[in-house]
Amino acid sequence: MKLYFRKVGDQGPAIIILHGIFGSSDNWLGIAKVLSDKFQVYLVDQRNHGQSPCSDEFDYQVMSEDLLEFIHEHTLSKPIIMGHSMGGKVVMQFALNHPDIAQKMVVVDIAPKFYPVHHTAILEGLNSLDLKNLTSRTEANEHLKRFEEKEGVRQFLLKNLYRNDQQEFAWRINVRVITKNIDVVGHELWVKNSVEIPAYFIKGVESHYIQPEDERYIAEIFPNFELIEIPNAGHWVQADQPEAFVEVLRSIL
Repeated sequence: MKLYFRKVGDQGPAIIILHGIFGSSDNWLGIAKVLSDKFQVYLVDQRNHGQSPCSDEFDYQVMSEDLLEFIHEHTLSKPIIMGHSMGGKVVMQFALNHPDIAQKMVVVDIAPKFYPVHHTAILEGLNSLDLKNLTSRTEANEHLKRFEEKEGVRQFLLKNLYRNDQQEFAWRINVRVITKNIDVVGHELWVKNSVEIPAYFIKGVESHYIQPEDERYIAEIFPNFELIEIPNAGHWVQADQPEAFVEVLRSIL
């Protein structure tokens, strides 16, 4: 699958950044611009997200192979791979499947374990929005208030709303396939052997996605790992504390 991407920076080592569920490449544009002085940053829309193609196949194995195809297509040698949440799981699965390709990996606020479905209300809101009769983004935001109380989360979701060629509102995310496969997003990764790749896990102190007991499991799979915690940050570490996040990222890179 040919994935849509944005490239920022034209010199230095390559970094590939993968967004999380309901996200897209432009979520990471600010971080990419900061890093572009020393790196070539590739921001990728994963399948069923952003401007990349849609597919009924949607799991970590196929997304891992999408990443492999992307690396080969752009002839990237020993790239650094980084992903947030769902993107972090893709990065981990890729490293497990292809341990000799990436130079190092950075996983933002996610563990390789199973997570129960917890986006039910959001998906109900997205599916119940009447796009054909929708007149404005403000109207869409009002509708989503019944399903998600946080304004920041609603605005993040609404970044996926656009007007198509018929000037009708449409989703850039494949709501149907994501809804059908939302349990897959929480699946534990497929692990055959441990991998020696340098692995950096960045966690928001206020986030509950990586628990102390998860570190033992991470160490079994990625023995060459380091966990870095950023204070006053939740699951969206890079948005909650962008300066601290970039500082940590630069020390890793």
